Amino acid sequence: MNLRALVAEFLGVFAMCFVAVGAIAATQRDDWMVVALAPGLAIGLSVVALRAVSGAHFNPAVTFAMLITGRITPVGALGYWVAQLLGGLLAAFFIGALYGGAAVADGTPTPGANHTVIQALMMEIFLTFFLVSVIFGSAVFNNFSFAGLAIGLAVTMGILAGGAISGAAMNPARVLGPAIIGGEWAAHWVYWVGPLVGAGLAALLYDFLYSKQVES
Repeated sequence: MNLRALVAEFLGVFAMCFVAVGAIAATQRDDWMVVALAPGLAIGLSVVALRAVSGAHFNPAVTFAMLITGRITPVGALGYWVAQLLGGLLAAFFIGALYGGAAVADGTPTPGANHTVIQALMMEIFLTFFLVSVIFGSAVFNNFSFAGLAIGLAVTMGILAGGAISGAAMNPARVLGPAIIGGEWAAHWVYWVGPLVGAGLAALLYDFLYSKQVES
């Protein structure tokens, strides 16, 4: 297991979670553009900075997609998951120290007040499917130099489209740390099942599409 890759995964998730929850705390959700842009920028820049070290998963759902398509070993995936979840937990801890536990709870994705748990689950599946499709298209099957920009924009677009329905986490590590520190566990399972299902479907579809392209 590559220690440098684990550190890179920890740092990438720490940056994303710290910026995402911090932006919500700083704006009190009054500016959705800021709330959406902040984590997109954090992820995009982290991809640019750390992709060569770890592959820049920064998301247990992305690592799951790599696992089921044979792009990482089970032991490697387990190490990535631990590093990612610890990164989110430490980020939430520091946001709590700076803004207070209530701010962390408010920054924890939950289903919108006017939406059901099933709607939130479907949104997480759709958004994560789109995000992982962008990751596979720009950074797995192709090696585009603008992969960081594409992935960051996918995160931002997802939040703009689904933030009001599910919080648009698309990432279990984005939710677990803040849930632990802020004590907000409403429909927590949605933010594991939704991203894992969406990521798995996207990975399998892209493997199918690109394998057929190669065969032809």
